[in-house]
Amino acid sequence: MKRKKLSLWLAPASGLLASLAFPKFNLSFLIWIALIPLFFILFQSKPKRAFLAGWLAGITFYGLILYWIPYVPAHYGNLSFSLSLVIYFLFISFLGLFWAGFAWLLAIIIKSFPRRAYLLAGFLWVSFEYILTFLFTGFPWALLGYAQAQNLPLIQISTITGVYGVSFLIVLLSASFVQALLTRKKASFFLSLALILALHLTGFIQLRSSRSSFSPEIKAAVIQGNVSSDIYWDFTPEAEIERLFELHLNLTRQAISQGARLIIWPEFSVPLCFSCPEERYVNFRLKLENLVKETGTTLLLGTNERSAGTHEPEFYNTALCLNPDLSYTTYYKMHLVPFGEYTPYKKIFSFIEKVTHAIGNVTPGKEHRLHYFEGLAFGSPICYEIIFPDLVRNFVRKGASFLVTITNDGWYGTSSAPYQHFQIALFRAVENRRYLLRAATTGISGIIDPYGRVIQRSDLMTVATLVASFRPLKGLTFYSRYGDVWSWLSLTLSSLSVILCLIKRRNE
Repeated sequence: MKRKKLSLWLAPASGLLASLAFPKFNLSFLIWIALIPLFFILFQSKPKRAFLAGWLAGITFYGLILYWIPYVPAHYGNLSFSLSLVIYFLFISFLGLFWAGFAWLLAIIIKSFPRRAYLLAGFLWVSFEYILTFLFTGFPWALLGYAQAQNLPLIQISTITGVYGVSFLIVLLSASFVQALLTRKKASFFLSLALILALHLTGFIQLRSSRSSFSPEIKAAVIQGNVSSDIYWDFTPEAEIERLFELHLNLTRQAISQGARLIIWPEFSVPLCFSCPEERYVNFRLKLENLVKETGTTLLLGTNERSAGTHEPEFYNTALCLNPDLSYTTYYKMHLVPFGEYTPYKKIFSFIEKVTHAIGNVTPGKEHRLHYFEGLAFGSPICYEIIFPDLVRNFVRKGASFLVTITNDGWYGTSSAPYQHFQIALFRAVENRRYLLRAATTGISGIIDPYGRVIQRSDLMTVATLVASFRPLKGLTFYSRYGDVWSWLSLTLSSLSVILCLIKRRNE
């Protein structure tokens, strides 16, 4: 009995080790051993006990990864810190259920198919990560594969499987290692290790042989004005707004003097609305129109557009591309931040709007609209959208030859969140073999090549202008063309395994 209690409390060690593999600690090698304590429990436990072990590990993992969450509603939503903590604990307890569900089902599979359990563990884990991506609006923030963002040779597999394939390999190695130790049959572990080494070699060859395309070269600039999220535009003096606007104009002129023809401003770094008739917005718009017309540059920036009509106006978080001929295209953010930009499931959560002023009333967009720079199409997922692989790949599938993402990470201060967000964005570049330009209001701005190499990046809480040349690409990766085939395969195999387990148990 004492031995069981001791081994059960080893489960949080897996959550701790896994969290240390992510920013800011960045001990990425730990992800390869992080799940070993948990698997030792699962391979020797009944389903109910496995569920509890998985839940403890999951709560520990998400509790450490998302430690910055209580600060956001307390600081920006005017909630008491105690209420923010309650929300935080409820959230990580819910996310921990994904680890718990995985552990419970794996314990069932181990009992029925002990020899194949190590392999099925990888497919089962991917299934739960994929469910987490979509269930209840989705929150695929700290998928295990992201811990290997700096392991460039290995993550090239994501052009086929998405980030989920990297997660699969991490789970496969740990599960096969534990199974080999417990059964003293080492073939499964050495096969798993050989596969991972072969994929490293393949990725290394891809990196060495990567070549630039023959498409026209673009010189672009990413602007980071370091605008604090403590600024509320409705209460900010006009002089301060004018100062911030002029700062962005000056940074833009510096970039243009360095040869940049495409300029990227962050998400809503100054209050802009091209569809609004108010004098302030009109004046700002005229200055921007004069800038692009005189310099012949194209400007992509974040605005807050408003619908026209007699009904209640709708507001859209917008990426707007202003061309030298003064025409412009708009992309409306489709996947909004729950409890930030809107209230999901209002019948259940309407009470939250009564205790905080921070929840917006933004309307989601309905389509992947592309922008064009000198005839070249590009996509512009906004902020939170970059964490959804399928959403981003659809820009590329529709014809985007490069990607631009605008964001505001100032909400998270100097915590690990901006680093984690940048890490996620890096995978979208690799999955789709596209250059990705990231402009943060304040956070980490950067330019990433199609193989995940960071060409330039800014620091937190700094004013920065990043200028670089790149060549757009047109080919589609397997992932861009076909999407989450690997995840659906994992779901299918996992479901069949569970069904066979139930049939086997029923016949015993």
